[in-house]
Amino acid sequence: MSAISFTDLLGRIVAQPSISSADAALDMSNLPVIELLAGVLEPLGFAIDIQPLPDNKANLVATLGEGPHGLVLAGHTDTVPCDEALWQSDPFKVDERDNRFYGLGCTDMKGFFAVVVEALQRLPLQNFAQPLIVLATADEESSMSGARAIANAKTLRARYAVIGEPTNLQPVRMHKGVMMESIRLHGQSGHSSNPARGRSALDAMHKVIGELMALRQQWGQRYQNPAFEVAVPTLNLASIHGGDAPNRICQHCELGFDVRLLPGMQSEGVRSELKQVVNSALHGMDIQADFVSLFDGVEAFEEPRDHALIKTVERLTGYTAGSANFATEAPMLQSLGLETVVLGPGSIDCAHQPNEYIEQQQIEPAVQLVADLVAQYCLK
Repeated sequence: MSAISFTDLLGRIVAQPSISSADAALDMSNLPVIELLAGVLEPLGFAIDIQPLPDNKANLVATLGEGPHGLVLAGHTDTVPCDEALWQSDPFKVDERDNRFYGLGCTDMKGFFAVVVEALQRLPLQNFAQPLIVLATADEESSMSGARAIANAKTLRARYAVIGEPTNLQPVRMHKGVMMESIRLHGQSGHSSNPARGRSALDAMHKVIGELMALRQQWGQRYQNPAFEVAVPTLNLASIHGGDAPNRICQHCELGFDVRLLPGMQSEGVRSELKQVVNSALHGMDIQADFVSLFDGVEAFEEPRDHALIKTVERLTGYTAGSANFATEAPMLQSLGLETVVLGPGSIDCAHQPNEYIEQQQIEPAVQLVADLVAQYCLK
């Protein structure tokens, strides 16, 4: 196969819609992107493994070379939904203007795969001493089911992993975890003229919210990490729904919230503490509480500063590895024993926004960085 340019491949990948969403009406398959990447990597000598997932989704594990100590270049193939009316150009067609590439997924994070292929085309791929694995996953923007499947299978064999999320080419060795939770309270309806005729779920939720706010303050005193822009864990009270009429005692009330965990906090321990606080708040009120995790969550991530991969990317980029407030698939790859870093072109500030773009001036440095990493860990 003749070489394909960065711009051509980026245009082809962006042209394949691959939106993932909890809303079934918006959700799409990522298979066209997976098959496109497989068709580009296979002629370069990669062994192709397309791993099916539910709902017509798939992961791609493309491997070149053999050995136990290789490098994984990882990214997700899905994007968030978009409102085309808010875009100045077609979100599914790359538009070059203002020294930028505009298009849905250009920075988060289809552009990374085009960077990887451009770098590979410049390298002597016949000289590999350790394997290079290009990992392309599904549903990072919704359930992270693709990365979870990779972690659960435990078949990925490598030593290092670079996840090409947009970090402006500055290495990230830690990020917060995220949980999205719901508390649903059930009381007893009745005529509002006599509160004794019912048990108000809304009154009970008022008490629960007060205890959650107190817990949030306790967490801020208990857990702190100045490496993060927001140095404490956060608990965001996001939505509340309850009741059906002003003259009825509220029977049902639901609170939705998220928690952003610092490294060192474990989601199951946090869930246990939340349940304990809520049950204590409801003691004696004869209110039933149901706890629902709205998705499985992502654990906080931290790679020790003295690990070899961190030292390598700091040397190659000239930046000290830092932190991010957004979550990635890093904990899943780290759980397989891979030293892991988040590092890629583009800015998270324009991800999930209309007119998403990647700066053209970042492309060549990103290509060179990927080539240097492959040379460091895979070439003879």
